[in-house]
Amino acid sequence: MVDDTKIRCVSLNCWGLKFVAKNLEQRIDYIIEELVKSDYDIIALQEIWVFAHYEKVQRAVTNRLPHSKFFYSGALGAGLAIFTRFPIIETGMQPYSLNGLPIDVAGGDWFVGKGAAHIVILHPLLGQVQIFNTHLFAKGGQPHQIVNAWEYARLARSAAEVGRFVIGLGDYNATPTELPITIIRDYAGLTDTWPVCYPNVNQNTITDPLEAVDRLGITADSPLNTWTAGKSYAQGTLGKRLDYVWYRQPNRPGQVIPIVRAIQSKVVLKDRCPGQNYSYSDHFGLEATLEIVAQTTDTHSHIPPTPSAAQSELSNASVSTAIQALTENYRTSTERSRKELTIFVLSLLVLLAVVVGTAWLPHAWINPIFILFTIFMSWLATTFLYQGFIFGNWERNALMNCIEDLEIYRKGQDILNGRRSP
Repeated sequence: MVDDTKIRCVSLNCWGLKFVAKNLEQRIDYIIEELVKSDYDIIALQEIWVFAHYEKVQRAVTNRLPHSKFFYSGALGAGLAIFTRFPIIETGMQPYSLNGLPIDVAGGDWFVGKGAAHIVILHPLLGQVQIFNTHLFAKGGQPHQIVNAWEYARLARSAAEVGRFVIGLGDYNATPTELPITIIRDYAGLTDTWPVCYPNVNQNTITDPLEAVDRLGITADSPLNTWTAGKSYAQGTLGKRLDYVWYRQPNRPGQVIPIVRAIQSKVVLKDRCPGQNYSYSDHFGLEATLEIVAQTTDTHSHIPPTPSAAQSELSNASVSTAIQALTENYRTSTERSRKELTIFVLSLLVLLAVVVGTAWLPHAWINPIFILFTIFMSWLATTFLYQGFIFGNWERNALMNCIEDLEIYRKGQDILNGRRSP
């Protein structure tokens, strides 16, 4: 029997990039088998790039989760999908303004158009609930990831301020102590399910990889994961907690509304695929159960307080750190664009020399070589014109927007807290 007083969620990065991810078709089938056996109310998948794989999952879980959405973004798609038991009444996809460099083809973040996918469901007890699924920029600690976090936090905060419950899932590519998570937690007012369910865990006393997974919520770069165990960046570590399930109460002043709280969270899909010697994905999955409690005068005394919008603001230190990182990246971007435009000008000069030099070619067999060289130099000039001028200005404008947003936010907090006059 369906229990509407609990919401069971799972988030999983599927590592589903076609032609790149290993054993992809088999792994997708094994993942589907596990999802079919589960009783989740919400499934959020990341890196499910192939639409046929989304359809495969959809057909398998449709009896329990009849409502779903596959999100489109960028040149290669967002890689995000949400499946749910509850009716979807609204959807949206907000691409992040910065996702790495176009010239970083190996990283690929710029081409896939990462962003914040969201749906609004109609829950029988909570009413409207906005569910987010995201995959932040992959290179942790980079200013682009700070921009992602700020844009995501603003969306989540806005959802709560218009009176919706909020649930956030995804691969955030940052550990709990890093600045992007601080921005999301403090500005959006989101509650992380893991520390609620596992308070006061001393990570310095944990040395066993399995214990780290079960008590610290390690989902990536674990020695237990066959896809990352041999990687140099994972050597000598217990892994990282990069995947999260968040939740938040809506901002409805003067109304008595149900309280949502986390009662269970655990890492799933941490074993190897049945009968195989490889893991389900290069990330483990993260499961969480949220309980809904009707708030009355009798329940106030024994239900733990839930963070409110008024209590949830970024500290001055966090804002200053973010502004400093973004400002430094602005300077780096300016210097990089200058070098790239220099390469563009030099490429044009070389092309001009080649064009003039073709008039004095001593032998006919040299002509094809000149043609190939001309094509290469034309590509080089075009690439660095785009990278240095078009993307360079794009990046700096996005950085400046975020810097000014944070500066105005800091000034506004000072005014509200009486530390300065308007």
